Amino acid sequence: MTTKRPPATLPQLEKLKTHVVLATRSEALSLRCERQNVLHVLCPSSYKVGTMAEKFNCHYCRDALQGKKYVQKDGHHCCLKCFDKFCANTCVECRKPIGADAKEVHYKNRYWHDTCFRCAKCLRSLANETFVAKDNKILCNKCTTREDSPKCKGCFKPIVAGDQNVEYKGTVWHKECFTCSNCKQVIGTGSFFPKGEDFYCVTCHETKFAKHCVKCNKAITSGGITYQDQPWHAECFVCVTCSKKLAGQRFTAVEDQYYCVDCYKNFVAKKCAGCKNPITGFGKGSSVVAYEGQSWHDYCFHCKKCSMNLANKRFVFHQEQVYCPDCAKKL
Repeated sequence: MTTKRPPATLPQLEKLKTHVVLATRSEALSLRCERQNVLHVLCPSSYKVGTMAEKFNCHYCRDALQGKKYVQKDGHHCCLKCFDKFCANTCVECRKPIGADAKEVHYKNRYWHDTCFRCAKCLRSLANETFVAKDNKILCNKCTTREDSPKCKGCFKPIVAGDQNVEYKGTVWHKECFTCSNCKQVIGTGSFFPKGEDFYCVTCHETKFAKHCVKCNKAITSGGITYQDQPWHAECFVCVTCSKKLAGQRFTAVEDQYYCVDCYKNFVAKKCAGCKNPITGFGKGSSVVAYEGQSWHDYCFHCKKCSMNLANKRFVFHQEQVYCPDCAKKL
């Protein structure tokens, strides 16, 4: 009596290949679940790993597979050795085949061993983390933030969120890196003076570059005035008599002394021999006629008898009086 053998069944799946599905930072938001930041999927692979119960030979080397572990891929059966040699994906990082029993990470037609899937900067494993693909590199979120952060002009390191910084005309520094070009002390958020590509604290700028007031000899850090190529603090350029500030005001200089209009009139200006008022040189009568130690406003210099104005004309001076030539003949 012959016994019927049971029909052959497909070999039992011993282990599903584990795939990790990851995404860039923008894509990862849709993949987050309640307990993990990355969605792990046991997906139906394009091949199956199992132990052969039937009598089959390896598609590549033709070795018998019965009782051995094998891989079924694209309708063909192959031994593990031939799978690694002919079918396995190559790890982008180590360039070795990803065996049938290994865990594989794939992203945009690139493959890694799960142990090789690491941040290109800090080498932290990213097999169970979200990541960012940038310039053909895989980065963790922390390193991506540092990559995208502005660089300090002083130390060239990234300025990350929370760092105190100083920005000037589109350039940024860590607060502790923004220092005086001369004394190297930290300027931070204090006052400074730019000079070309250098920056100076107030003290060093005064020492190296600031003009010094001719009166007090102290540095002029802002404002100031110049008279006859000499620099002054505005508060130092004052009337020698009443100390009134002369910046923006009319004044008169007499032997390196400066007077406001009123003090010049009252204490310095010569008196007109005609009207007895001071000759200031301002406004009407700014021209002066001087003769024999006496001075006149030009409009006061006229003939004693006929009152003809004699400024810029011939005249006769007789007994402290001025006459035109015709009137002088009648004296």
